[in-house]
Amino acid sequence: MFIIDLIRILSALIAIVGTTMLFPVITALVCGEQDALLPFIVPMLLSWLLFGVVALAFKKRKINLKIRTTFIVVACAWIFTSLFGMIPFYAGGYITHFTDAVFESVSGFSTTGCTILNDTEALPTCINLWRCQTHWLGGMGIVALTVALLPLLGVGGFQLIKAETTGPEKGKVTAKITTTAKILWIIYVVMTALEALLLILCGMNVADAVMHAFSTLGTGGVSSLNASVGGFNSPAVNVIITVFMVLAGINFSLYYYAFTGKLRDIRENSEVKAYLGIFAVCSLATALFIRPIYGSFGEAIQQATFQVAAIFTTTGFATADYSLWPSTAQLFIFALFFIGGSSGSTSGGIKVVRWVILFKQVNNETKKMLHPHGVFSIRLNNNPGRKDVVFNVAAFIVVYLFIVLITTFVGCIGRLDMWSAFTGALSMVGNIGPAFGKLAPSFNYSFLPDFVKWWYCFAMLAGRLELYTMIIFFLPAYWKK
Repeated sequence: MFIIDLIRILSALIAIVGTTMLFPVITALVCGEQDALLPFIVPMLLSWLLFGVVALAFKKRKINLKIRTTFIVVACAWIFTSLFGMIPFYAGGYITHFTDAVFESVSGFSTTGCTILNDTEALPTCINLWRCQTHWLGGMGIVALTVALLPLLGVGGFQLIKAETTGPEKGKVTAKITTTAKILWIIYVVMTALEALLLILCGMNVADAVMHAFSTLGTGGVSSLNASVGGFNSPAVNVIITVFMVLAGINFSLYYYAFTGKLRDIRENSEVKAYLGIFAVCSLATALFIRPIYGSFGEAIQQATFQVAAIFTTTGFATADYSLWPSTAQLFIFALFFIGGSSGSTSGGIKVVRWVILFKQVNNETKKMLHPHGVFSIRLNNNPGRKDVVFNVAAFIVVYLFIVLITTFVGCIGRLDMWSAFTGALSMVGNIGPAFGKLAPSFNYSFLPDFVKWWYCFAMLAGRLELYTMIIFFLPAYWKK
């Protein structure tokens, strides 16, 4: 039965996430935060017990997933992981309201990074580490991690990762999906360790360095400081985090190609060229408009590149409140809310490649008007693209904007003004974190009504799973058969 396969997969996934709670436990022991131990140890042990019981009960049963059932598996995986992840917050008494605890956990795993907490610096180090760690786990994908560590999924593993991975086209960098998942996670771990080391060399303590490396590579943006990265007041820290935010927004498959010497695949990649071009243009333009605020162009370009990278890659860190910048500079930041990072990265949003495809199609349509009998095709990565990709991209963007519209409406019912509700909706569906107005970087989400927070939880998960997985899960027609 499918329900048994679902329980086996969920128990394995929860056990893996539970095992990662060893890091906050060790942190609590090192920092003398004994009061925070039980909220991690109890769920961790229970996750192991559940996995052991399920594994023994169904050890002879082979998992056989169909394409239809992969959607419900992935949707349930993210829903139950978010509920499991909120236990340390709620059971430890650090977030006393159940809705807020779930919101914080969903925000973490979906790599959105918005928070309901007013004083993160008052939290134990291990709790802040868990908040950042949820970003790191959700960034590369909790299902991908399960596939990489446990071979029990068999042929269904690729379908599961396809339902979780971002971008209009999903593929494997190696013949086996388990090997692909392992390679991508190894790259992810190495880049995280490298950033943490560089931040330590810049004067950060080990805990803060690890936390901010988790948040950067996961493009989540949660910080241990109330003032976010700006609280460190360090140009070196700003530059390092900016560089790694940009790196995290690039398709991780390209790093594998670089390691294996396939440099041509990188040079001809249409998306990465557009991605770097957009980043450069928006950074330079923003710096020019905020230069009067910061005096020197050097300081302006540092602030501009950081905030452009933070919004473009949907990380959401802050060194300044961009809502206080001149409206011309704000316009470039606002435009980035509609784009997002690269497909196959840890970033959220619509993704650069989809806009590349649409603009190429617009160019073709213009050519057809001038040459009615001509035959034109979209070329991606210097190769002819499939025509149906254009329709898939157009449909995705329509659904994306429709979800944004509904989320805006929910925000307005929750007594947000139109500007705050609209940019907040873009932020939730795009997994960005901060927005404008009442949801700008200087504020948080604690004041919102519960029903708005629950809808935002749906919007964050839908955005992380590229909409269709969560939408299908809630469609009545899906459950009729």
